[in-house]
Amino acid sequence: MYVVAYGGSIKGSIKFFLTGNHPISSSYFISFTIFGNFTRVSDSKSKEDVEVAEKNKRKDAAMKKEASSSDATSKESEDNLRSPICCIMGHVDTGKTKLLDCIRGTNVQEGEAGGITQQIGATYFPAENIRDRTKELKADAKLKVPGLLVIDTPGHESFTNLRTRGSGLCDIAILVVDIMHGLEPQTIESINLLKMRNTEFIVALNKVDRLYGWKTCRNAPIVKAMKEQSRDVQNEFNMRLTQIVTQFKEQGLNTELYYKNREMGETFSIVPTSAISGEGIPDLLLLLVQWTQKTMVEKLTYSNEIQCTVLEVKVIEGHGTTIDVVLVNGVLHEGDQIVVCGMQGPIVTSIRALLTPHPMKELRVKGTYIHHKEIKAAMGIKITAQGLEHAIAGTGLYVVGPDDDLDDVKEEAMEDMNSIGTPICIPQRDFIDIGRVASIENNHKAVDFAKKGLKVAIKIVGTNSEEQQKMFGRHFEIEDELVSHITRRSIDVLKANYREELNMEEWKLVVKLKNLFKIQ
Repeated sequence: MYVVAYGGSIKGSIKFFLTGNHPISSSYFISFTIFGNFTRVSDSKSKEDVEVAEKNKRKDAAMKKEASSSDATSKESEDNLRSPICCIMGHVDTGKTKLLDCIRGTNVQEGEAGGITQQIGATYFPAENIRDRTKELKADAKLKVPGLLVIDTPGHESFTNLRTRGSGLCDIAILVVDIMHGLEPQTIESINLLKMRNTEFIVALNKVDRLYGWKTCRNAPIVKAMKEQSRDVQNEFNMRLTQIVTQFKEQGLNTELYYKNREMGETFSIVPTSAISGEGIPDLLLLLVQWTQKTMVEKLTYSNEIQCTVLEVKVIEGHGTTIDVVLVNGVLHEGDQIVVCGMQGPIVTSIRALLTPHPMKELRVKGTYIHHKEIKAAMGIKITAQGLEHAIAGTGLYVVGPDDDLDDVKEEAMEDMNSIGTPICIPQRDFIDIGRVASIENNHKAVDFAKKGLKVAIKIVGTNSEEQQKMFGRHFEIEDELVSHITRRSIDVLKANYREELNMEEWKLVVKLKNLFKIQ
């Protein structure tokens, strides 16, 4: 389905879409909605009554869950930490994937490294490998965490659309900045996202090997490597560093070289690195682990309560449709009954197999996964089970316990749907709902938003499994306008939270849609 966006850009929780099934004319207008709860409340009950009942129900379920996990939490201590979860962010071509490839490369047997893309959207670095990579730094600090889990899908919807329960998916982030280019548009977007999520981050000032006259010191700590450089190289490095520190100040952030940083709580650390020759990589690894285990003990303390997020949904030869998940807390067992949010309703199924790649390896070759009977957090896992075709990336995975009510778990899982996908309807066809936007593509590449004038393809999937999927040619035609199904509540939320982000033209569109749906 091809659409052309004529209205503004899609930002944050607000999505703008146009309509049509083939390349369309200017007669189609843009429609929008805010991601929120679009459930219509019946006339017999007030909105407040329904919300109170739902809140009480969730409160009771939470109390049950809290009681069941009280034994586990009482045993929590800083000696029982899970692996920190790290996300790599930054502008395109700053060397994000090469940085990970460099870390893995020295630990992957020759011939197995291959490309950087993994079947699982995360790479696990065990503590023993981190010790080996950082031995030159002569670090006396004990590594209390079992390892480091790095999500190597930058800008992944799991980071932006994640429904969090107490803590976000990522504990800390690596913001990769090209020393030759400084802060770029996507770098600033990443900074704003990190600010919004209140996520700690470390700056990897990458591509120091591009400095003219740089003398390679493979995999060396950065202080040792800098001592080997000529005065000219050091001068150029300091000049570019000063420029980038100034750019960060313009964004309201204080930054400093990590080994000079005396205020690590208030000033963000910069680690110069080379993804090609490995300088600074030991510093980056050690700083990530030491900083997280020093400042995030409470957040990293292992808990038996399951906290798990779906990263991607993939069809794998020999396994069928699988989901790649990040297990943040708790233990998953083979045979567990799970519930995930689906485009056509909650998906209830049982785990058939728990698969992981070998530590430090990227595995795209069939048959190279390790099978597990159970897996403890934190870990990137591929789950095989029946009926996962309509699972939605960025939503939670819930395990049905012996004391859990299945209907309550299903309802909790489907709450994630409220922040996934714009609901679409057709006014000319008695306002028939045809589903929600599942994905957007621009030039065959998946995107999260479309700006005015872009020609994009959108995938619309039905949300009710009991209803027949609405089809082009049968339920609607090319001349029909597809519009976002806004409600009184979505308009109220828009006014309360996004009033300043919409321009006059977009507010006129709100009024137009409000009149179209006869919203009071």
